[in-house]
Amino acid sequence: MARAWQHPFLNVFRHFRVDEWKRSAKQGDVAVVTDKTLKGAVYRIRGSVSAANYIQLPKSSTQSLGLTGRYLYVLFRPLPSKHFVIHLDVSSKDNQVIRVSFSNLFKEFKSTATWLQFPLVLEARTPQRDLVGLAPSGARWTCLQLDLQDVLLVYLNRCYGHLKSIRLCASLLVRNLYTSDLCFEPAISGAQWAKLPVTPMPREMAFPVPKGESWHDRYIHVRFPSESLKVPSKPIEKSCSPPEAVLLGPGPQPLPCPVASSKPVRFSVSPVVQTPSPTAQSGRAALAPRPFPEVSLSQERSDASNADGPGFHSLEPWAQLEASDIHTAAAGTHVLTHESAEVPVARTGSCEGFLPDPVLRLKGVIGFGGHGTRQALWTPDGAAVVYPCHAVIVVLLVDTGEQRFFLGHTDKVSALALDGSSSLLASAQARAPSVMRLWDFQTGRCLCLFRSPMHVVCSLSFSDSGALLCGVGKDHHGRTMVVAWGTGQVGLGGEVVVLAKAHTDFDVQAFRVTFFDETRMASCGQGSVRLWRLRGGVLRSCPVDLGEHHALQFTDLAFKQARDGCPEPSAAMLFVCSRSGHILEIDCQRMVVRHARRLLPTRTPGGPHPQKQTFSSGPGIAISSLSVSPAMCAVGSEDGFLRLWPLDFSSVLLEAEHEGPVSSVCVSPDGLRVLSATSSGHLGFLDTLSRVYHMLARSHTAPVLALAMEQRRGQLATVSQDRTVRIWDLATLQQLYDFTSSEDAPCAVTFHPTRPTFFCGFSSGAVRSFSLEAAEVLVEHTCHRGAVTGLTATPDGRLLFSSCSQGSLAQYSCADPQWHVLRVAADMVCPDAPASPSALAVSRDGRLLAFVGPSRCTVTVMGSASLDELLRVDIGTLDLASSRLDSAMAVCFGPAALGHLLVSTSSNRVVVLDAVSGRIIRESTVFQLPGVHPEPCPSLTLSEDARFLLIAAGRTIKVWDYATQASPGPQVYIGHSEPVQAVAFSPDQQQVLSAGDAVFLWDVLAPTESDQSFPGAPPACKTGPGAGPLEDAASRASELPRQQVPKPCQASPPRLGVCARPPEGGDGARDTRNSGAPRTTYLASCKAFTPARVSCSPHSAKGTCPPPASGGWLRLKAVVGYSGNGRANMVWRPDTGFFAYTCGRLVVVEDLHSGAQQHWSGHSAEISTLALSHSAQVLASASGRSSTTAHCQIRVWDVSGGLCQHLIFPHSTTVLALAFSPDDRLLVTLGDHDGRTLALWGTATYDLVSSTRLPEPVHGVAFNPWDAGELTCVGQGTVTFWLLQQRGADISLQVRREPVPEAVGAGELTSLCYGAPPLLYCGTSSGQVCVWDTRAGRCFLSWEADDGGIGLLLFSGSRLVSGSSTGRLRLWAVGAVSELRCKGSGARSSSVFMEHELVLDGAVVSASFDDSVDMGVVGTTAGTLWFVSWAEGTSTRLISGHRSKVNEVVFSPGESHCATCSEDGSVRVWALASMELVIQFQVLNQSCLCLAWSPPCCGRPEQQRLAAGYGDGSLRIFSVSRTAMELKMHPHPVALTTVAFSTDGQTVLSGDKDGLVAVSHPCTGTTFRVLSDHQGAPISTICVTCKECEDLGVEGTDLWLAASGDQRVSVWASDWLRNHCELVDWLSFPMPATTETQGHLPPSLAAFCPWDGALLMYVGPGVYKEVIIYNLCQKQVVEKIPLPFFAMSLSLSPGTHLLAVGFAECMLRLVDCAMGTAQDFAGHDNAVHLCRFTPSARLLFTAARNEILVWEVPGL
Repeated sequence: MARAWQHPFLNVFRHFRVDEWKRSAKQGDVAVVTDKTLKGAVYRIRGSVSAANYIQLPKSSTQSLGLTGRYLYVLFRPLPSKHFVIHLDVSSKDNQVIRVSFSNLFKEFKSTATWLQFPLVLEARTPQRDLVGLAPSGARWTCLQLDLQDVLLVYLNRCYGHLKSIRLCASLLVRNLYTSDLCFEPAISGAQWAKLPVTPMPREMAFPVPKGESWHDRYIHVRFPSESLKVPSKPIEKSCSPPEAVLLGPGPQPLPCPVASSKPVRFSVSPVVQTPSPTAQSGRAALAPRPFPEVSLSQERSDASNADGPGFHSLEPWAQLEASDIHTAAAGTHVLTHESAEVPVARTGSCEGFLPDPVLRLKGVIGFGGHGTRQALWTPDGAAVVYPCHAVIVVLLVDTGEQRFFLGHTDKVSALALDGSSSLLASAQARAPSVMRLWDFQTGRCLCLFRSPMHVVCSLSFSDSGALLCGVGKDHHGRTMVVAWGTGQVGLGGEVVVLAKAHTDFDVQAFRVTFFDETRMASCGQGSVRLWRLRGGVLRSCPVDLGEHHALQFTDLAFKQARDGCPEPSAAMLFVCSRSGHILEIDCQRMVVRHARRLLPTRTPGGPHPQKQTFSSGPGIAISSLSVSPAMCAVGSEDGFLRLWPLDFSSVLLEAEHEGPVSSVCVSPDGLRVLSATSSGHLGFLDTLSRVYHMLARSHTAPVLALAMEQRRGQLATVSQDRTVRIWDLATLQQLYDFTSSEDAPCAVTFHPTRPTFFCGFSSGAVRSFSLEAAEVLVEHTCHRGAVTGLTATPDGRLLFSSCSQGSLAQYSCADPQWHVLRVAADMVCPDAPASPSALAVSRDGRLLAFVGPSRCTVTVMGSASLDELLRVDIGTLDLASSRLDSAMAVCFGPAALGHLLVSTSSNRVVVLDAVSGRIIRESTVFQLPGVHPEPCPSLTLSEDARFLLIAAGRTIKVWDYATQASPGPQVYIGHSEPVQAVAFSPDQQQVLSAGDAVFLWDVLAPTESDQSFPGAPPACKTGPGAGPLEDAASRASELPRQQVPKPCQASPPRLGVCARPPEGGDGARDTRNSGAPRTTYLASCKAFTPARVSCSPHSAKGTCPPPASGGWLRLKAVVGYSGNGRANMVWRPDTGFFAYTCGRLVVVEDLHSGAQQHWSGHSAEISTLALSHSAQVLASASGRSSTTAHCQIRVWDVSGGLCQHLIFPHSTTVLALAFSPDDRLLVTLGDHDGRTLALWGTATYDLVSSTRLPEPVHGVAFNPWDAGELTCVGQGTVTFWLLQQRGADISLQVRREPVPEAVGAGELTSLCYGAPPLLYCGTSSGQVCVWDTRAGRCFLSWEADDGGIGLLLFSGSRLVSGSSTGRLRLWAVGAVSELRCKGSGARSSSVFMEHELVLDGAVVSASFDDSVDMGVVGTTAGTLWFVSWAEGTSTRLISGHRSKVNEVVFSPGESHCATCSEDGSVRVWALASMELVIQFQVLNQSCLCLAWSPPCCGRPEQQRLAAGYGDGSLRIFSVSRTAMELKMHPHPVALTTVAFSTDGQTVLSGDKDGLVAVSHPCTGTTFRVLSDHQGAPISTICVTCKECEDLGVEGTDLWLAASGDQRVSVWASDWLRNHCELVDWLSFPMPATTETQGHLPPSLAAFCPWDGALLMYVGPGVYKEVIIYNLCQKQVVEKIPLPFFAMSLSLSPGTHLLAVGFAECMLRLVDCAMGTAQDFAGHDNAVHLCRFTPSARLLFTAARNEILVWEVPGL
């Protein structure tokens, strides 16, 4: 906490009182003057000799400033035509003082071990002017921002300690100096800019800017080292004015450089490389920074970037970088990681899309080895295996197959070592000079990056404690070198220290540190076995006397510890193996060979394989590796066998034969498993108990050339230079098949879209089809003369195309398994084009074929069926700025709705063309690739929704936001050590695959429901350059809660509500034939209802009651939320006012006028869909299966009484859709894609009338409103018409199936609704709406209604409403469609036009409109119900809930409002009386984990604030009255778990997952105390109360407690105004071995008793399920209350003696502590992880995942 006084920034002049000159010194002409620009006093330093005129801090050179801030801000202005010098004395952590100087006197960069000189040049911007020299006459005030930490690390490889002294020398004006750990943006200050994703400059530090002027027009910002720009090798001259500053780095070897900026600079913290785009006018990268509007939703620079190391650490000039704040870097670059932070950003009206950051996350790797296959290790607990896969280090859990990764190396990993406690992992990469990394093995964080003294590192070995690391390799002369490093301080923030180095002329193949003495080692190699010792900083070795074995080639060694565990050297033996089959047993103490044995093969007559092994003379089996446990020795040999021997080598215990030579073996720490690796890329282990061999990983042994994916079986095919074709399971990443061709190398591969077949092209020109079922070749065609370069099939699988290196193109018919050649055209494809997965491309609708040819400069588009040339584009004519013709490299089609053709070129561009006309789509003619890549782009692809463009660029993968016209640049991902050959999206678009040296599987982190439009489509809204600043707290207007509940119609109908009765004189029935009421069915994909959680049924406990129970202790008052993952789970009848929707397992019936709710319960699982009868008297609800029921439930409710009349169990799987017949006599139910069951029920008794098993998945069903005897289903490619024929009481079904015409496209039918007779409207997954004549059974019209799948159609009168997965709700005028029916197939869609469009916050899943379709209610997957008015063109939020888990509920002191926080990053403030959303604070890409509402402070209740803790360790203070963020601080390096205010509201206590408790001031943002008593376990609760009990014997005004996950509770008394905090009590509770609840450990929760200040209540994992009541005065447990299960949440009522406990079993228990009674309540369908009483105890809030239930406590 020594640095807390310097946070968040320090005014150096004020702190050291420069004006008094007592702690500072001045020399020469130094005076205080008034500056007209700044309108304030500044210091003027002038004189002809800089060294004689200066200001110095501190006064004496023997003193030190002791300033630890990472950044130094110098606010100065050079005097015109003068020189100036700035000297900084900086101390490193090892107390080395380095002088860092900046001046326009310096002409070049110079450096020594203790002095760095940087030329700081002010540029006059005239081409003839020499940049080095005097300051120009127009020199402006400058903010010089110096990153002292990076300056020392980049240029001297030292760690920054503190700033010792500063000297400012003539001639300049200086306003002030500041230090801070925060990276401020000087151009931004004031509240109006506080919402931007950067840290604004504090008002005290900011330069004044007159109203209407730009900061960048008046001032200069210089940042050094630069975050985003490269240093030019010579001074850069710019032709425009005004002057600007440039810092010149060393010319020959460019280093990270400063940024001289007179424009706003873009900041982005991202785990990817983001490089500036090249300009078309020059060959170098443009230095103009980007304006702010491009990044209005980006992230800000991390406030605590120094917690995990700087954002970019380059150790020496050989490590260069062209990127801004990054986590990983491109080839040849080494970086450390740091976390990012965000500011709250409100959603605006702009619909411009920005990529999530990051958009990809590595999920799995297929591969092993790379540099070699000898590096494979067990973790000390034996649960996981660590191995390299080229440049990635993989940790594989052997029981689950789960992988995690260590990313950062840019070349193949050559050596690995893990210490004995699984704390440190060391790795080295192969490329010289070798770079090494030390990792925190548990977190995956890189602790240290350093360059090895060795040119190449071959082997690494840790001591058992991890304090010593030894490595063996070669120096630059090729001599063997051994290095010992001290690593003991790395985990504590220290550095790696070279302890000793030694050269040896002896060969070293293996090297190990002994287990018994960390200063002793052993090595073996050609003809030598040596023992080493580290003493006095020197490594010495002595040879073992090998006798007759001195000429053997030794390959590996291992130590064996004595069974008694004796650590003495005399108790240890060394085993060494050789290539001749010898195994020597060496006494380490005497340094002699005790035993020598030899492995020999014994063959039976005529037998090709060894049958048994013996040790004697003769030719031996080459042994490559061995590993020793206390009981056995594992030996791996080049004959492919793994053998287990007893230590006396009497006989073989077990053996396992591999497919290739065994290169490495390793016995697990428990000795029960033996890991083995082969040179053929196999990794597995032998279980010695079960004698079963388990394969962990397989790998290609050469680069992968191409890949293809199969959708239905989830399989991946790869071809490689190792001449194999392999089939993988995408789910498990395990190999399924392996096809090897020894003579003919495979080149290209693709799957048949519908059959279990794949096609492969070979170097001989052959194209073969393989059966995945029979694992054999089916058909072979040899119509090509050259190697096959491209292979692709149409989406329907009817046609296949191939191209070859001789230029021929072949077309095949694949309609039947015996596929045949249709056409072969010569000289079509470019003959010298390399083989590429993107050499041929077929459009998504299968109509077009594109390829590069006939020359490299042209791209040809053909009709796929006829091969008629439709278009030829000359790519060479596009690059007008280049003197050479451009050539095409790869082609790719976008979605069919777009009609885009993408072409990558040799000049590293991506050209977006119209696939029909050939015109350029983009305004700038091309997509510029930022940066020049020497390797061509062999593969590119566009996602199905056209959001992401994926490109293989050298050894990196680049992802663009394709939907954004002005893309802010790509995200770049590393990991591959060789050029990436192929990239592709998975069929479900949720994953990305990249292939090169290995196959990487990436998760796409973008949300599945996108509200972005395709490029080229008219956006619903746009924010132009002149748009105002982003709002910080509140959502956009359309997302704000409704201020007034909208009326269902202009003249409100009778308020019948949920107890509606038929009007007098009527029987309640109504004629639906002429009513014109809307008719709707819904999407299934959407395709099927997927529960958002696993439902659980509450255990039957005595006293359990349903939510609506009357007379109980609780009554369910309100439900907050809507189940957006349901389908058609909302109904609204405007004529009766009936409005119902689902939330979890509840049906919520709400009065739209008053907001009053009724809750119908009874379902045991989440409800999937609803249906309201046409008479509006019956409601049917269906749910999925629960853990206690084998079938799903359908409940039939009486609308008027709210009672369940019937309960039926129709399906064993989830019900997808419900529908009543027009006469309400029948109810049809549709099962999901697994059940595929269609059932009819008679509504008189709800008996099953008919049930049919469907042949394919069906997505929707609807009755014909004009004929009760007809219903229709839609599904995959067909429309099924069902005719109901009734004979007496029996009903039979006649079916007629009609295929979807080709003109509609290959998409599935996903929704339907009937129109005017006899029309049927159907929506497709590709966004088409097609119209059917039900009488003729034909489709006569279709049009493109949307870019995404149509999930909802609704018709009334002459209008049609469509809702899609893109969130668009559109209103169509379809009155002329009936007339078009007579035209048949010649009908055109020009008579259909769109009247209105609204964009909502998620995919549309439910809707109900009035008869005129003027107004309605619409539900989305975001969990929102919207009131839509087409007349006003507005959408108003009716019902809203959190998207993700609700983490906390807090209440205002006056109980007028409550606030919730969620993992979706939002903090929402609700009006407690109506539960209407009032304010929303949103932080992007962060989870809000905890929340606290400030108590009344200083008698001013209007100053209400919220403290919110986030997953990045930040704590934000929000003002409720001003709806703005007041402060952001960073008191923790890891995620916060709980937060609380002190009783006076002037202090905030926060706890994190590492067990630290921070005490901070919410007004200043300073953290003045950190308590580490609970370190090691997450803080689960902090509870604060007034200290009422005086018997505790401690001083203080507050009493507070902290509970942690290790079942410990600490109680403290504090008076923060006096900085007093004293421990009152410390409680520890025992925990049994297993107490997990549904896979999670129950939390440890504690709270002070509100009715007795001396009592404390605790629940947590313990020996018994109970509530423990502890008396603080008596220091003992006074009572225990038994519980049925372990508690997940706890709350105590302030007004009564009630205790609320939530359980993972979906149950809530209320305990009366005074009476000793309890009552249980059901209502949630997931674990009740949160319960909170309001301050008045009148209400109880409970939460399960994102559902919030509000309970009323009667009698209060």
